[in-house]
Amino acid sequence: MSRPVFIVDGSRTPFLKARTGPGPFTPVDLAVQCGRPLLARQPFAPTEFDQVILGCVNVIADEMNPARVAALRLGMGERMVAFTEQVNCGSGMQSIDTAFRYIREGRCDLILAGGAEALSHAPLVWPQQGVRWFAGLASAKGVFAKAAAALRARPAYFKPIIGLERGLTDPVVEMNMGQTAELVAQLFGITREQCDAYAVESHRRLAQAQVEGYLKGEVETAFARDGKVYDHDDGVRPDSSIDKLAKLKPAFERPWGKVTPGNSSQITDGASWVIVASEEAVKKHGLTPKAVIVDSQWSALDPSIMGLGPVLAVTELMKRNGMRLDDIELLELNEAFAAQVLGCLAAWESEKFCKDILGLEGVAGTFDRAKLNVDGGAIALGHPVGASGNRITLHLVNAMKRLGKKRGIATQCVGGGLGGAVLIEMA
Repeated sequence: MSRPVFIVDGSRTPFLKARTGPGPFTPVDLAVQCGRPLLARQPFAPTEFDQVILGCVNVIADEMNPARVAALRLGMGERMVAFTEQVNCGSGMQSIDTAFRYIREGRCDLILAGGAEALSHAPLVWPQQGVRWFAGLASAKGVFAKAAAALRARPAYFKPIIGLERGLTDPVVEMNMGQTAELVAQLFGITREQCDAYAVESHRRLAQAQVEGYLKGEVETAFARDGKVYDHDDGVRPDSSIDKLAKLKPAFERPWGKVTPGNSSQITDGASWVIVASEEAVKKHGLTPKAVIVDSQWSALDPSIMGLGPVLAVTELMKRNGMRLDDIELLELNEAFAAQVLGCLAAWESEKFCKDILGLEGVAGTFDRAKLNVDGGAIALGHPVGASGNRITLHLVNAMKRLGKKRGIATQCVGGGLGGAVLIEMA
């Protein structure tokens, strides 16, 4: 059984740059902030959904299974099935893909699929030696044993590690995500100047989108408990320039590295939802579909070059659907790092890579940069990892509608050596 699957609506919060300490919203807070107005404007009750799927990587201790917590806070009813998915950066896109497959196979008709992440709430983690010392102190019997255990303490035991730092380091190849971007840059001869120029363009495009109002209807205003209002992505730097970025030092491979804080995605909090529906649900509730989910693909490769995952996933989508690179009218490629995005473009232009890795007879071609991330990307607005894949899919739909395009792909690299892609056509 294979049924058409539609995206009928969606919304997201502003993406808020992490600054000092935890931000104003937890992952569930974020999901609720953009979920309430989205559900309020639907012609059916929130309880009509079959299930809720939410991507979230850094789940906080007070919100286990945030999908279920969010569903209850959104008034979707105690009988609402809800589960959370964790596929690193691919979590928010995986929620859409899972919904797509459930509906295509006839198991569901209406699913709320999203992603939420509050990276500013990432926990501090005690060093393992410190944990063992605490355990020894707690288990010591008697005053003298406890005193002896206490004297074995060392200053390093009390120095916590930022959990996000460990989470962004691959445990197999022992490289952090920035180092994998450096490797991609090295493989394809990408320069620091190219990375900085790409970053400037990302900020310019997002700033223009905000001024022109392109994000209205996509970004919902969020209200903090202290009454503060958040109504736009606040990481954008309209005055960014190549000269300014050139002054920043490499973040991972000094002194000659290409990856800096200025040409990397920002640590950010945010959430995004899309409503995925069957043809039956569309007819039953009188919905107007925005787009059709045509196909999806997940691919895998060496974790040390995880940034090239989109090349594999998109190429498989194109092969299966009889497409060439020129047939992609818009491409949303998540900007984890400028070097990673530029590496993906360079891979499609490399005859050796295309033949040896992608199984093509020649080069895939040169992708038109005017069709890539037309309103900026994660370098300018941030990368809340569990939400980004959902956001780029939602924005692809909205940008295609605005620009009158028919077919587009949302794709992203995923820590651990994965790539995901979704093929969208306008309804």
